[in-house]
Formats: sequence, structure tokens, C-alpha cells
Amino acid sequence: MRAVADHPDYEDGAVVPAGPWHPLTETLYRKLTPTTGTADATLVELVYAADIDPRLLAAPHVTALGRTVSPPDAATTTTNHTDGRRIGIHLDNWDKLDYQHKADGRRRLCLNLGPGTRYLLVCDTDIQEICRTVRPDYATCYPHTDDLRAYIATGFPLTCLRIRLDPGDGYLAPTELLPHDGSTMGITEPSTAAFWLGHWPRRTFDLSDTRGWQAVRPF
Repeated sequence: MRAVADHPDYEDGAVVPAGPWHPLTETLYRKLTPTTGTADATLVELVYAADIDPRLLAAPHVTALGRTVSPPDAATTTTNHTDGRRIGIHLDNWDKLDYQHKADGRRRLCLNLGPGTRYLLVCDTDIQEICRTVRPDYATCYPHTDDLRAYIATGFPLTCLRIRLDPGDGYLAPTELLPHDGSTMGITEPSTAAFWLGHWPRRTFDLSDTRGWQAVRPF
């Protein structure tokens, strides 16, 4: 990962993948494999739109966040709505959680509605570990994207995974805990993503007996 400076499309200090991309190593694969003791709220799960019962999106704990259209060939997709600049890899803060409760937030469901493919970018170090590294007051702080930027600016290493999402694919991820963003780098078509927040137990959307369950544990 690297920090961006003096780029007209990005906020100064925004964190982006440095590249090049490499296949997943056996060591990282083992690190990411969840166990039965892994907290459901901290899992990243891959899901399929065809498996989702719409009634699960209307539960009282669920908040619909709407849709966003991402242009093709964007290294990262999220923009600051006040000025249109991209913010890079970041933390969500919908639930306004402090350090002690950051791992208890709702997970975000994202579905790629197409027409283009897109990617989930997600980092291998959570914001609680990042705050412990860069903030003396970490135990009482409210973690923020600025803490991630300080971590990278100080020179600490961070690995980013890139997970391909074809139209109809999606994910459940603790985006309040794990640094993340979307990407359409190398994709020639735009894509629309739809988002929800909710407290879903693991395998809530696994209705298929043939595709199996895919997940990674908290980092």
C-alpha cells in the first residue's frame, strides 16, 4: 500500500494499492481461514444475489444504503461527496463505534448489479491493531481513516486482497473494522453496487448446496 500526494483525483494521504498483484500465498490463505470460534460480525463472506431472500433485507436491524455507480478502470471507487475526490482505502463509520466496540458493528452487504465486474479491496490488518500501533490513546479513541493514513505514512506494512465480483456476486464484510474499498481497475464497463447494513449470522445467505461457503476470518 502507498499514500497518494498531489493527485487531482485523490485526497492527500489517501491510501491505495501499490501493486503489482500476486496470487494468494499458502501462508496468507491459512491466516485468512476462519474457525468455528471466529466471531460472525468479523467475517468476510462471499455471497450470490440469487441466494438472497429479499425478506432478509427487510429485517428491523437492516439499513438500506442505496446504490452507487462506479466508472470503469478506477483504482478505488469511493469519493468524498463534498468535493468528488477519491478517499482511497478507508473505514466506514455508520455505527459510530469506539475502539472497544469496533468489532461489534454491523456488516455491510454489497451486491454487484453490473453490467461490469468489480473488485472488493480489503486489508489484512484491522483498525484496532492499527490504532494500537499509531495511537497512545487507542483504548479510548474512535478509530478513523486518518489512523490508517498515519499507519501507512509511518511506513508500517499492510497487505491488500483483491476479490473479484462478477455481476450477481457480492460480499458481507465488517467494513467498520477492516480497511477496504471497491475497485474497477482494468474493467472496461461501469458497475452498479447496492449496499445494506445488518447483523447477519454467518452463512445467512448460503442457500446453495453446490457452490459451498466461502469466508475469510478477521485479520
